[in-house]
Amino acid sequence: MSKLNTRHVFTSESVAEGHPDKVCDQISDAVLDACLAQDPDAHVACETAAGPDFVVNLGEFKCRNRDQINTEGIARQVVRDIGYDRPEEHFSWNSFVYETVQHAQSMDIDMGVSRGDDADQGAGDQGMMFGYASNATPELMPAPILLAHRLLARLTEARKSGAIAYLRPDAKSQVSVLHENGAPVRITDIVISNQTLDVPIARIRKDVEAFARDVLKDTGLVDDDTLFHINPTGKFVIGGPCGDAGLTGRKIIVDTYGGVGAHGGGAFSGKDPSKVDRSAAYYARYAAKNIVAAGLADKCEIQVAYAIGVAKPVSINVSCFGTAKVAEERIAALLMAHELFDFRPGMIIRELGLKRPQGWSYRQTANGGHFGRPEFPWERTDKADALRSALAR
Repeated sequence: MSKLNTRHVFTSESVAEGHPDKVCDQISDAVLDACLAQDPDAHVACETAAGPDFVVNLGEFKCRNRDQINTEGIARQVVRDIGYDRPEEHFSWNSFVYETVQHAQSMDIDMGVSRGDDADQGAGDQGMMFGYASNATPELMPAPILLAHRLLARLTEARKSGAIAYLRPDAKSQVSVLHENGAPVRITDIVISNQTLDVPIARIRKDVEAFARDVLKDTGLVDDDTLFHINPTGKFVIGGPCGDAGLTGRKIIVDTYGGVGAHGGGAFSGKDPSKVDRSAAYYARYAAKNIVAAGLADKCEIQVAYAIGVAKPVSINVSCFGTAKVAEERIAALLMAHELFDFRPGMIIRELGLKRPQGWSYRQTANGGHFGRPEFPWERTDKADALRSALAR
């Protein structure tokens, strides 16, 4: 079969931990972590909004001793950890006004979710979720989003270590990658906008480009013709929630695959795993990654859909974009059988340990992407052999 679009450029962006929306994601997930540590059966949908010297938490909570969880203290600690420590920037951990408006989870929702048997636990909402994997990188992720995340992770390290002391927490990156026959071959453009102290733009551009080239030199994708756009407006001093308001859940493409594949529309941060927006998206990634790791396809996208209060998915669809080595219908039928992969919400939570994270936290997921990182249980490829065997029959 001839391949279409054998040569194309795809671009993805990432945002740093100090981006206003990411500040909010991290606060929401830190609150979730505190609730689950106290009550593993907690149901939480914590939203955060931030603006100039202001943070507010809103949302629903079903958690034992909820009034003992110091959400204000959590918010201030997250902002302090990120590095907003200069009151003169009009957003600092020790200067912002904090408010909270919280309420109990609707009993109408709870009665469909809180069931004693994991197999009977209903989905916390209706909707469709997607998981994706590709053999374009060792992480089985698209290259542009991985590289965009890597740049900001290293720039954050440089800021916190003092290696580039004038950097401030708010930042965005964007990486454009030329692909040939699905494989990344060259980075054509890199955009980095990083909040700074008021220093000359020429110095910033020289330092950050040299730093980025060093970060990506092992990829073999950066060359002399790669174009760098560093703080392209010429100045980026006013940033964070002072420069632009932040809100939980506004970076869903940054959180997933950088625009590759589909997205169901549901955000992750602040939601406990009974919300299939989060847990089923993780599990769909788990299944798709194992399918690609098993050599059953070069690319795989899984869509799963639910009805609120119902345990069994209403549908599972598998698309391998013409790269499947076995019929997609056979793969989908295997997933629907609930044998190797069980997409019922309670079983997802049990298998991935989502109520009691071990060696990771939900706050960690809120910065740097939810996928392609080995510390998370949905990144395992422990079912690849079983998949190969089951579909070889």
